[in-house]
Formats: sequence, C-alpha cells, structure tokens
Amino acid sequence: MKRTLILGASLNKDRYACMAIRQLTDMKMWGVGIGSTAGNINGFNIYAHEISVDDIHTVSIYLHPANQKGYYDYVIKLNPKRVIFNPGAENREFEVLLSQHHIPFERSCTLVLLSTGQF
Repeated sequence: MKRTLILGASLNKDRYACMAIRQLTDMKMWGVGIGSTAGNINGFNIYAHEISVDDIHTVSIYLHPANQKGYYDYVIKLNPKRVIFNPGAENREFEVLLSQHHIPFERSCTLVLLSTGQF
C-alpha cells in the first residue's frame, strides 16, 4: 500500500486536496495530511503541524510554492519514494533539492493519477 502524506490538506470539500483525500479513503488507501486546520475525513487524519510518520511512499503537495519552504527539510527527512507537485504547486527550487537527495518527483495531478489507476 502506498502510504501518502497530503501537504496542504484541507477539510473544505471544494478544495482539490480534500477531493484527493476522499478519493484515497474511498480506495482504502492509508494517509495523513498536514494543513492549516486539524480534522478528520473518513479516518484520514489532518494535523495542523508536522508529525512523525514512517514509510511514506508519496508526498502529494497542494501548497503554493511560497508556502512550501518551511517543509523542505521535513519532506526530505521523510525520504518518500516520490513527491507529486499538483497543478499550482510546481516549485523548481524544491525540485532541485529533491533531485540532490535522489527523491523522485513529478508534476502531475493526484486526482487524475488515482482515477486512472496510475497512482
């Protein structure tokens, strides 16, 4: 199972991050989120701060690049198998850092990957 961390998680049903969380839970995939507001969506916990987690396969980013800087070291320490920069979250500076740490990344849409079986 691909353990997923949603960075920029949201409880707002109109946000793509929330839609991704709902799709992950519908598919019985494990994950956690970090967002501005703590909460829970169908058993998917969202925290308002960094948390200690092991064995994260995918970090899916829904934050504007200006809001990602504080998470660079955190994501690198998680050493995920991949990082997904969803539309609007593309960040060349972070991509360079990930490359330097041999962490693969892609500019893609988590919702599309999930719905097409490519996640």
